[in-house]
Amino acid sequence: MTQGAEIAAAVRGVFDLPVAVAVTRPDAVHPPLFADEAALIARARPVRIAEFTAGRSAAREAMRQLGHAPKPVLATSDRAPIWPLGLTGSISHCADWCIAVLVRDSNARSLGVDIEEDRPLPGDLLDEICSQSEIARLQKAGHLSAAMRIFCAKEAAYKAQYPLTRTLFGFDRLDVTLRADSSAFDAQFTQDTECFRRGDKLPGRIVSVAGHLVSAVAIGQIDRKGA
Repeated sequence: MTQGAEIAAAVRGVFDLPVAVAVTRPDAVHPPLFADEAALIARARPVRIAEFTAGRSAAREAMRQLGHAPKPVLATSDRAPIWPLGLTGSISHCADWCIAVLVRDSNARSLGVDIEEDRPLPGDLLDEICSQSEIARLQKAGHLSAAMRIFCAKEAAYKAQYPLTRTLFGFDRLDVTLRADSSAFDAQFTQDTECFRRGDKLPGRIVSVAGHLVSAVAIGQIDRKGA
């Protein structure tokens, strides 16, 4: 099994509902973007163009898996994907990989996925990413090295909530509690945020695969529980 296939299988495993998953590499050659997509990044740096192109290529492959003809995936002013009618999903990328996850919107209201290198969170970012209560819980469990998992969890939870709230916020708006084995989490809102109230929780899962962490959150799964 190639690393890309290994990552795709792991992503499917962190969702309860069946999702279409495609994994691409930013440094690979991909089919041309649709004209409207290309216009979005006409002035972007080469690395951004490569990431964007790989993400849209993965999104179109995920559409094919669901039996949909490939269509453009445009974006809001803050880069959030605008999915074709009837679909909802999430895109994430790191230096080596890009992931697109997609479902019919009759099966979930929103998805969030994130991929990061599985390495310690840089020390100078700890206080920016984690609250004092999150740091205290990690220290009590003797797992301060798991701070990167909190970052990854917050990224997925943020992406999942954004299509519903259209609200930009910082890391302090979500408080993440990792389960004992760090393979699952709850991201709890610390403030009222549109359709969510303080104390509402978004459950999710995290997996380590091919030297990377992948986190996932699904909101409004039909007849299912968890991420």
